[in-house]
Amino acid sequence: MQARPEQKTTSEETWPNVVGEARTVAEALPDLLVEARHIANTVAAGWHGRRRAGPGETFWQFRPFNLGEPVKRIDWRRSARDDHLFVREREWEAAHTVWLWSDLSSSMTFRSRLASATKRDRALVLLLGLSELLARGGERIGLTGLTRPTSSRNAAEKIAATLAHTSQPVSLPDTHGIGRFSEVVLIGDLLDPIEEIADWVRRVAATGARGHLVQIMDPVEETFPFAGRTEFRDPETGLRLTAGRAESWREIYRKRLAQHRLEIDELTRKAGWTFLIHHTDRPASEPLLSLHARLADNAEGAPRGAASAMGGA
Repeated sequence: MQARPEQKTTSEETWPNVVGEARTVAEALPDLLVEARHIANTVAAGWHGRRRAGPGETFWQFRPFNLGEPVKRIDWRRSARDDHLFVREREWEAAHTVWLWSDLSSSMTFRSRLASATKRDRALVLLLGLSELLARGGERIGLTGLTRPTSSRNAAEKIAATLAHTSQPVSLPDTHGIGRFSEVVLIGDLLDPIEEIADWVRRVAATGARGHLVQIMDPVEETFPFAGRTEFRDPETGLRLTAGRAESWREIYRKRLAQHRLEIDELTRKAGWTFLIHHTDRPASEPLLSLHARLADNAEGAPRGAASAMGGA
């Protein structure tokens, strides 16, 4: 389990680890991109439909021709098969901007024997998988604070290339460039001090954007199964803390985690955002499917509901 102090150090001793981790991210990204595409294929196809008539290229339905409409709207081939005139309607489509961010800080490299991936790798798979789904729907996608939004079909590849050449291990990204009516998806362990998270949420909400927070947790971090003499190390500062009887901390730890999570949930609920919890021993398709649905609901003009959580310990 990782301790995370209230303040982070920027001493020179931490930078070699940061550089090494950046190289590890670059090496892992090709495989993670393949995995993300596979998961995206299992989640959904044709995400972008709004299920109502309007400007677009995708056929939706035929409907009876109404008097007063321009004759050029009539689909003569369909009308020839019936005694009535019919109009071919297309499904309404309109791209909007989605800003994505994955926490690549050192705390995300944690993985217990109960998990199939590190928190960092799972976060990257979700980010790239979501990028793939959004790109197929023609959405404009950008990395918060790093790139401009693009509607390119290979947006996931571009995002992977950008991440491979960046060494910014920050958990809460810059909010520059986020505009009104856009969406922001933040994926990380969200173990930062609640004051920092609250400040970031307020700054994003002030732009008029809507946010979706995804907390990635290792199952060990959820259950705290430690007993006996145990040493905890903060991977970002090197700070070490030794417990003589770790099991005596279990209940306090769980209460503190529950309180921290409750405060995040309250922040997101007040802002009209969503909050999702995912554990790394669960399939990556689960949170991707949930994010897919929540972004689609907002694109369709659904009311901004309260935050919710899902996942398995």
